[in-house]
Amino acid sequence: MTTNLRIAIVGGGPGGLMLARLLQMRGVAATVFERDSHADERPQGGSLDLHAETGQRAMALAGLEAAFRAAARPEDQGDRLYDASGRLLFDRDGSGDNRPEIDRTVLRQILLDSLDPGIVRWGSKVDAIEPAAAGGYAVAVDGLPEHFDVVVGADGAWSRVRPLLTDAVPIYEGATLVEFGFDTARHPAVDALVGGGKMFAVGDNRMLIAQRNGHGHIRGYAGLRLDEAEARRWMEMAPQAVRARLRDAFVGWAPALTDLIDSGDFIGVRPLHALPVGLSWPTRPGVTLLGDAAHLMSPFSGEGVNLALADAADLAEALVSPAEWEAVAACEATMIARAVPAAEGAAAGLEVTLSSDGVNAVLDHYRERVAA
Repeated sequence: MTTNLRIAIVGGGPGGLMLARLLQMRGVAATVFERDSHADERPQGGSLDLHAETGQRAMALAGLEAAFRAAARPEDQGDRLYDASGRLLFDRDGSGDNRPEIDRTVLRQILLDSLDPGIVRWGSKVDAIEPAAAGGYAVAVDGLPEHFDVVVGADGAWSRVRPLLTDAVPIYEGATLVEFGFDTARHPAVDALVGGGKMFAVGDNRMLIAQRNGHGHIRGYAGLRLDEAEARRWMEMAPQAVRARLRDAFVGWAPALTDLIDSGDFIGVRPLHALPVGLSWPTRPGVTLLGDAAHLMSPFSGEGVNLALADAADLAEALVSPAEWEAVAACEATMIARAVPAAEGAAAGLEVTLSSDGVNAVLDHYRERVAA
């Protein structure tokens, strides 16, 4: 392939922006279509830990390792585990680990700052993507089509690009998280509960999670099993109605833990979905996927953004390869295989954590990590 390709990247999350950055370094000015009207239009999620062989490697390839290190928080790699009574079962500060945390918003801004002006088209929700008669694809925004040689789906769970390659859709995993936010200055008890990283409190098919973010913020999550119809109803409820349902679900838990439900700023209801593990598709010249669009999984493996960044690094190299779509086909096979153990781990982690014996399974997992 040549550097005069017109490449459309649908989705301006970390994976799509990393691909744009790496292509820019190779002399290819891709276009990123992002539905948000600006970078701060909506919350971008909580803290992420970047792993050496995937996320950190991609940042180094993109020439952004120094910016990442300056913003990362290696001090926030700890883990705590409580049972429903509030008893602390496990406490590890994480010192010596090489998975430093960084806020998703900060990571995204580092990538945005590395791109030339005009590469990201804000407020551009893609309406349709159709094969063009002369080859390539027509990408339509507000009904106005524009021709591209290559379209990359970096647009997450409900990708508009994925249907060009497969009819697979995300499947509800039977569990839902309710997300809350905390300012540590206003919530010193939550601050103390979390410690230097993240905490889990696990009981009978229920869990509470809180994770330290940058700038004095903490993200909290209440997780439980709901059928899909009920999860959808919760998404339509007022915040106080959701809190009332959660109070009923967590009756008997220690007040220090249920304070996460009562005192946090309500952010949203998040039903958990995943694509089939090992999802593959026939290579189709002119269109491909990366990140959650290719291998969506629950957050219980901690691999989602790392896989997206690694996918972008491999795909950038393939898209400028003289081997053309043979290289992309090999890249797709690599990203699919790489995601399988992470997806299996995420599914297993969710299954054992939200179970009648979840706290013991999580404790065993933490002890195994220390032993390794």
